[in-house]
Amino acid sequence: MKISSSTIALFPPLQPYRSGMLPVDQLHTLYWEECGNPEGVPVLFLHGGPGGGISPSHRQFFDPAYYRIVLFDQRGAGKSTPPGEVRNNTTPLLIADIEAIRRMLGIEQWLVFGGSWGATLALAYGQAHPQCCLGFVLRGIFLCTQAEIDWFLYGMRTFFPQAHDAFIADIPPSERSDLLRAYQVRLFGDDADVAARAARSWSRYEGSCLFLQPQPETIEACGDDAIAVGIGRLEAHYFLHGGFIEEDQLIRDLDRIRHLPAVIVQGRYDAVCPPVSAWRLHQAWPQAKLHIIADAGHAAMEPGTAAALVAATEQFRMQQCFD
Repeated sequence: MKISSSTIALFPPLQPYRSGMLPVDQLHTLYWEECGNPEGVPVLFLHGGPGGGISPSHRQFFDPAYYRIVLFDQRGAGKSTPPGEVRNNTTPLLIADIEAIRRMLGIEQWLVFGGSWGATLALAYGQAHPQCCLGFVLRGIFLCTQAEIDWFLYGMRTFFPQAHDAFIADIPPSERSDLLRAYQVRLFGDDADVAARAARSWSRYEGSCLFLQPQPETIEACGDDAIAVGIGRLEAHYFLHGGFIEEDQLIRDLDRIRHLPAVIVQGRYDAVCPPVSAWRLHQAWPQAKLHIIADAGHAAMEPGTAAALVAATEQFRMQQCFD
């Protein structure tokens, strides 16, 4: 285990050299893009949420001269259509989508990079298709257990009481013992205004808890309807179904990927996905290298975390392993 808080700049901004929309069923069409070196080592970026979507800065964790960088918006997220759609939206279907993109692009194997829910999906995908993976870069570990879901709904109040009070403000006291059910009724009910308000409240709550230091612009952005509809609806949907995986499945099935190189980057003060989950993963998978960032919360773009992620992709570039 290493402690890191150094600052390493991201790679410069870059544009995709190609992108497109991939229909994956009669309902969902996914936005995808490729950046960097078309002949390089493939790397797949998996965004968080669920429902978070990709952003241009996500391209910058990778040396564009070495990596063929593949990013996509998961079902219902970002530029994928329809936005916030929960029908036909499960973890097994997301795994199938990843395979559809891999086959479409003619990629045999790739490095899999994911944070938060993206780390959850990376583990689930790798355990389903280990032969397609070169290794894993994982950040802000979320194993999608009931204890972690309960922490998000109730436990984060310990550190962010003001944000939690705003989160429950529209929920009558009689419904607050089951906040997930209360949000389900509002997010997926027939009243569009109520649903939009609930989505904004959910998204702002998470946005308020992401960083070690407050980031008002992030909280404001999370209240934007285009972001909130994905975050609020899809996170609640996946929480309601336990992530569409069995309890502790990602720990139980580690033997399927244990032989592959992996690094875990975790903020010491991550209140959204507390370090205990990263520690549990590392204890069950000691071959995976664990880096605890001493001065970081949950967000990927905090300096120490971004530095560790870039260092990981650079180490894989030079050594095809992590230490």
